[in-house]
Amino acid sequence: MKPKTVKIQDVTLRDGNQALKRPWTLDEKIEVFDLLVGLNVDGIEVGFPSSNETEMKATKVLANRAPRSMPIAALTRANPIEIQKTWEALQYAPNPRMHIVFPVSDFSIRNVLKISEEEVVTKIVNAIEFARQIVGKGVEIQFSGEHFGDARENFDFAMYAFLRAIDAGANIINLPNTVERYRPFLFVGMVKKAKQIIGDRAVLSVHTHNDLGMATATSVESYYVGAEQIEVALNGLGERAGNTNLYETAIALHQNGEIVNLDFKQIYPTAKRISELTGIPIGEKAPIIGNDIFSHRSGIHQDGVSKTISQKKGAYRSFSPEFVGRNDEETISFTNQSGHKAIQFLLEKQGLNVEKNIIELVFQRAKQVSSDENNREITELELVCMVKQELVGAEQNKLLSN
Repeated sequence: MKPKTVKIQDVTLRDGNQALKRPWTLDEKIEVFDLLVGLNVDGIEVGFPSSNETEMKATKVLANRAPRSMPIAALTRANPIEIQKTWEALQYAPNPRMHIVFPVSDFSIRNVLKISEEEVVTKIVNAIEFARQIVGKGVEIQFSGEHFGDARENFDFAMYAFLRAIDAGANIINLPNTVERYRPFLFVGMVKKAKQIIGDRAVLSVHTHNDLGMATATSVESYYVGAEQIEVALNGLGERAGNTNLYETAIALHQNGEIVNLDFKQIYPTAKRISELTGIPIGEKAPIIGNDIFSHRSGIHQDGVSKTISQKKGAYRSFSPEFVGRNDEETISFTNQSGHKAIQFLLEKQGLNVEKNIIELVFQRAKQVSSDENNREITELELVCMVKQELVGAEQNKLLSN
């Protein structure tokens, strides 16, 4: 099957920012916006302008700053006054996108909205018709059915609401897994059915949260059943456990042969800067950007790594560090879990080619030291010292035997 281009819509400046303990200043938002432009994402949601004056000002500034071809979205509730305020800020973008959200799940309708399904549809239709009236024909309108992931019980109603939204003027239908409660298979199945019903009448988008740690998998698989746009966030920022991680999603799709417009070399420097701007550290085991993800300590792994370290495809490496803009490399370290290959590799790295019997002696000694000292890592310099000691010992034994 011929690969398609996946649209990456970033929501860091809205969903990510609203979840921060200290939301960004205008200058910080501008910096994040410029980082997203540098990454070459397909679109950016810049804020929630009707919520406060700070967001209103930031949306105006970022809309004016946007590249001509990039869709710039802003979120609003299905309220004419808020839609009007949103447009006052968003209209300065060369390619604006009005994003309207309203719940569609049975649980939310009964327990939060406390209105009838008929009233839900009326509010959605009136909001989109009003938005279409003020933005004109050429501007995209995205409608998000909040809590779509919870709409398993009233799926038929949710689809009816989406079709009415399209008739009212929506170009994009966004399917949020607002709270991740179920396994990806169930949500992806809902996306597949939605695509079958909506067809080509609107672009289908997904927006998933990471409450159970499966947002990236859910989003990626949703693409393969018909979603054309995936909403993501830098460093996986967002409410609670965050949104779909931009880096993981983009690389997963790329490695499965899809066309992703991202500048992959900007991933790592962007991730590091976002960590600095938020004060949220990057976990050392975090996929793509963690400090430890190119380290190998198991003897079995080290054997495969040492044999494939210079190849494009590594035995225990999904992608190369430089592909995502990292300046580090695959590393082999020695602990009491390591094998002979680690000794040989690390010594050769230090410019030492040592006979097998010496490697065996150093291996046994290093293992013992590591085990005796709380299983600590043995450094390259320690290994070099051990080699020298073994060589001196071997030379002395040779002299004695003569």
